[in-house]
Amino acid sequence: MSPQQPDETTARGAARDQELREQQVLAVLPRLTQLGNVLNRGRLVERAMEATAVRVDRPAMSVLLMLHMSDQPLRVGEIATRMQVVGPHVTRQVNALQQRGLIVRVTDPEDQRARLVEATDEGKAAAERYMRTLVGWFADALAGWPEQDRQDLGRLLGRFTDDLTAHLATLDDPTVSEG
Repeated sequence: MSPQQPDETTARGAARDQELREQQVLAVLPRLTQLGNVLNRGRLVERAMEATAVRVDRPAMSVLLMLHMSDQPLRVGEIATRMQVVGPHVTRQVNALQQRGLIVRVTDPEDQRARLVEATDEGKAAAERYMRTLVGWFADALAGWPEQDRQDLGRLLGRFTDDLTAHLATLDDPTVSEG
C-alpha cells in the first residue's frame, strides 16, 4: 500500500469540510423555511398594518419603511436598489403613496432635474407606528432570552444576511469577487 500523497489528503479533507458545511446548512434549512413562513404566511406585515391603521398594500409599506429607515429623501432608483427590485415597481408604489398623502416628490438639491421621494409627516408617523408595533412583537418574543443570546442573534443574523447577499451578487454578476 502506497503512502497517501499530500495533495490527495488535502483534497479529501476539503471534501469532508464541504460535506460538513452542507450538512450543517441542511440542519438549519427547515428553521429558515419556518421563519420565512412565519414572516410571510403568518401575515406579520398585514397584522402590523391592521394594528396601526396603516392602509396600504405590502409593497407600498416596504417603500415607506425604506424611506423611514434611510431618514433622508431618496431617488426612486436608490429605493429600488436597496429593496432589490426594479424601478417601475417602486414608481407604482410611490404613485400610490403620493395619492394617499404619505410621500411627496421634491427636487434633488444636487441635480435640479432629478426628483427625490420623501415621506410626509403623516407617512413618517405611519411608518413609526408600524415599526414600533413590530419591534414590540419581536421584543416580546425574545423577552425570555438571555441578553447574550439576543446579541448573538443580531450579530449572526446580520452576518448571514450580508454574506448571503454578497454571495448572491456573485451569481448575478460573475465579475463581482467574493472578497
